[in-house]
Amino acid sequence: MDEAQIISEAQKGSLAAFNQLVMAYQGLAYNVAYRVIGQPEAAADACQDAFLKAYKAIKQHQGGSFKSWLMRIVTNTCYDQIRYKKRRPTTSLEGMTQDTSAEHNATLISEAEHPEEYALRGELGDVIQQGINQLPEDQRIVLVLSDVEGFSYQEIAEVIDQPLGTVKSRLSRGRRRMREYLIDQKELLPSEYRPTE
Repeated sequence: MDEAQIISEAQKGSLAAFNQLVMAYQGLAYNVAYRVIGQPEAAADACQDAFLKAYKAIKQHQGGSFKSWLMRIVTNTCYDQIRYKKRRPTTSLEGMTQDTSAEHNATLISEAEHPEEYALRGELGDVIQQGINQLPEDQRIVLVLSDVEGFSYQEIAEVIDQPLGTVKSRLSRGRRRMREYLIDQKELLPSEYRPTE
C-alpha cells in the first residue's frame, strides 16, 4: 500500500492506517523534537502530543507532502512546549538525583569504535546540542530541519509556512550563530572539529 492510500484510509477513520504513518515517521518526529527542545523526555512528550493532534486533524490534510504537514505539527508542538516552559519554569527532583551517565543507546555504538572515540563523539554531540539550544526558536528549527534532518529549502518552507527567502535568511543567521558558538567553545571540541576563526 502506498502512502497516499494509507493517508486516505486514515482519513476514513482507520486507526491501523494511522499507526502505519506513526511507525513511518516517529523516528524523524522524535529527532526533530529532540533537536528543537534538547531534552529526551520533553521531546517524547512533544511527539506524542503531535501525533495525537495529527490524528485529530488528519481529515484536514489535503494532499501535498504528508511529511511536511506532520513536521509542521511537530515543530508547532515543540514551540508551544518551549513557550509554556518559559512561562512556568520547573526543576525536576528526579533529574537532580538520577545519574544519567549510564544512559546510552546501544544501537549507536560501533564495535570498531574505541571507548575514547565514543566519549569524544558524545562530548561533541553535547557541545553541538548546547549550541542548537541557544539559537532563537525560528533559527533553531530551520537549522535542525536542514542540517540535521536534510530537508530541502522548499520542504522547510512548507513545514514552517514561510517564504523560501525567510528560510534561507534564518538558516544563514542560525549557521553563523552556531559557528560563533563553536569558535567560542573550540577548546571543548576534538581538534579535527575545531572551526577556524
